[in-house]
Amino acid sequence: MKYNAIVEKLDIQTNKNDGKLHDWTFAIKDNVNLIGSKTTASSALLENHESIYNAHICDLLLAEGVHVTAKTSMDELAMGGTNRSALTGPVKNPYDPTRISGGSSGGSAALVASRDVRAAIGSDTGDSVRKPAAYCGIVGVKPSYGRISRYGVVPYASSLDHVAYFSQNVSDAALILEVLAGRDDRDMTSSYEPVDAYASLLDLDLKGKKIGVFKTVNDAVENKETQEAFNDVLNKLEEQGAILVEKTMDKALLRALLPTYLSIANAEASSNHSNLDGVRFGNAIAGENLDDLMKHTRGQLSLASKKRLIYGASMFLDEGDEILFNKAKRVRRLIVESYERLFDDIDVLLSIAAPNPAPKIEETQVKDLFSDEHLIADNYMVIDNFSGYPSLTQPMGMSDSMPIGLNISAKPFAETTMFAYAKKIESLIAWKGEF
Repeated sequence: MKYNAIVEKLDIQTNKNDGKLHDWTFAIKDNVNLIGSKTTASSALLENHESIYNAHICDLLLAEGVHVTAKTSMDELAMGGTNRSALTGPVKNPYDPTRISGGSSGGSAALVASRDVRAAIGSDTGDSVRKPAAYCGIVGVKPSYGRISRYGVVPYASSLDHVAYFSQNVSDAALILEVLAGRDDRDMTSSYEPVDAYASLLDLDLKGKKIGVFKTVNDAVENKETQEAFNDVLNKLEEQGAILVEKTMDKALLRALLPTYLSIANAEASSNHSNLDGVRFGNAIAGENLDDLMKHTRGQLSLASKKRLIYGASMFLDEGDEILFNKAKRVRRLIVESYERLFDDIDVLLSIAAPNPAPKIEETQVKDLFSDEHLIADNYMVIDNFSGYPSLTQPMGMSDSMPIGLNISAKPFAETTMFAYAKKIESLIAWKGEF
């Protein structure tokens, strides 16, 4: 199957006559329930799980005339950033099949980048849509926390999970959010905030507008081509009359992002997936007793998933060790409060989405796990999952014949502002990426 991105081919379209997204082709990440498909979350443990109801977002898309053509590969249970732990194997990047597409929503990213679908649904717990968007030269949107209902989406970490999506341009991205956003009483975290007509509010005059530049993140990027492409965007913005304001954060807080994320995400994942035991859910493998059945069933998980779930249960949720989980939540609060102050005098915050192009599939280890390039530049986008702020990644150029992207973040529920700036930047860059 194309780029190893498709788990299941589909042909589902309930409203064939009308709607804002009439006849748009869409792919759906395999952790989203959709009647007429399996929802395996790319795990052998769930490979026989048939969806018996639609996720809220699927009902909304189908009502607007969308044609769902595929379920897409992902890291198992959405726990990963490479799409290497997928049940069907790594997804290949359309620009270079020897490279990853990114994860955990790598299958959806690859199909949008290859123009096999117009748009695709993913989920973003750390940067699982925005990083693949950077690697594949497309637009990836993570709205505000609560902007889109998560009802019917297999959870990873409940306080960090966002329904997110890919598109080929900013205008499409804005229209998609008009369809997906809004309150859903089946998801009590979904917001009552009104939904704007995002796609008709994209015009923006940059003269006098203040744009933040996340200097602490960008300074940690070592790749010169990436730096030059980003600086070229900044120069274009200044030529249009924008005022650039450098923004910095305490490096100690930014270096704490990854360990804080892993502490919270693994603990929440361990709790969320405790029902995958072969009794309540899961492809059961028999044993002599209940304990054996559960052990055999959960033994189907990949090593990467087992590590996260074991760490989450044994290091953060065991009696006496919960102090670590609570400490991580306090650090998260310090990070969010510091981040919030960056937006006091700006509309949006710009930064480099990923320091380097997509790695090779066989590259399994970061060269320096303790470098600022890894801890800060490669992982900072989780800050918008901590804070719930909206965030968008879009193409800004090429490095090593591969796409590279920039990231735009805005204040909570300021997606209208975020899209307007993204549209302006898109027009200035005039991206014509072709693989």
